[in-house]
Amino acid sequence: MPVFPAAVRDLAARNVRDTLAFAIEHAPPRRALVVFDRRSELNEVLTEAYRRALPDGEFIDFDTVAPQEVLDAFARLQPKDLVVLIQTTSFRLNDYRIRMELFKLGLKVIEHMHLSRMPGQQGLHYIEALAYDRDYYRGVGHALRARINGAQRAVVDSGGEQLVFASPFEEAKLNIGDYGAMKNVGGLFPIGEVFTEARDLEAVSGRVRVFVFGDTSFHVNRPATPITMIVEKGRVTGAENSTPEFDQMLGIIRAHEGEVWLRELGFGMNRAFSFERTVDDIGTYERMCGIHLSLGAKHGQYQKPQFKRKDARYHVDVFAITEAVYLDGERVYADGAWQITPA
Repeated sequence: MPVFPAAVRDLAARNVRDTLAFAIEHAPPRRALVVFDRRSELNEVLTEAYRRALPDGEFIDFDTVAPQEVLDAFARLQPKDLVVLIQTTSFRLNDYRIRMELFKLGLKVIEHMHLSRMPGQQGLHYIEALAYDRDYYRGVGHALRARINGAQRAVVDSGGEQLVFASPFEEAKLNIGDYGAMKNVGGLFPIGEVFTEARDLEAVSGRVRVFVFGDTSFHVNRPATPITMIVEKGRVTGAENSTPEFDQMLGIIRAHEGEVWLRELGFGMNRAFSFERTVDDIGTYERMCGIHLSLGAKHGQYQKPQFKRKDARYHVDVFAITEAVYLDGERVYADGAWQITPA
């Protein structure tokens, strides 16, 4: 029996159609170009889904053409046309930074990458994560962002341990498939996240239980026992029930940055990923419905005076067991879901 039977392929096609229609808002006469490879079954399923959704699209097998042919195909497009990238790993076109350069051309972009990191059943989780529930993402997403922007304090309860953010937050950013107020349309898929960080990073202290972290190969690392991270004045000062791999990651950050800062506070919204339902690619799993944090001084969205861009090298995602989240004392996360009523 194939990993992806007909019902799953139909689901992939439906999710792709909804994303194109409701998130990207792509429709004729705008052109569409899909660049793909055939190195995994998940690639093949997604490519088939886009063929069904984009019958008039142009499709290029990356492995059968020279890089310049792909660049020439990009150059033939006009602003607001669409490019889809379906990659087993990630395409390389010399020093060409594909998605950013396509955005500079005014193109819409959907990027699927590192699909080889999600074999077998994980591919089904990935396909399910592509579902676009416009009412949920836009309703809950905007409401959550408004609550974060107005909050003076937050608490993450990870089951007996609490991490306290005794500070207002930087303006929250959205990754919910609503590009009306944004310069660029599209990005890395799947989507589903609202993120911020404390304005005063030193106002973050407490303890948090981490059940997954990103390792040095950008894969999900799940220790047998959750690691309790100790945070003092915005820095990780200890880790109970740690593992050699987690200690190695902390050691690498300290070796280059001196100390391990805790920066991003991410409110993941994608209900296809949870404590139980994971994928191996850390960049994909980042959308998991719950709280994730980043370790290291690097954060491209928020600038802080104590960090020089050239010295900030690391941004490592870690995932908290999320029993509850409180904003100004009100519980906004319970039973694995965001308890936010859209305005």
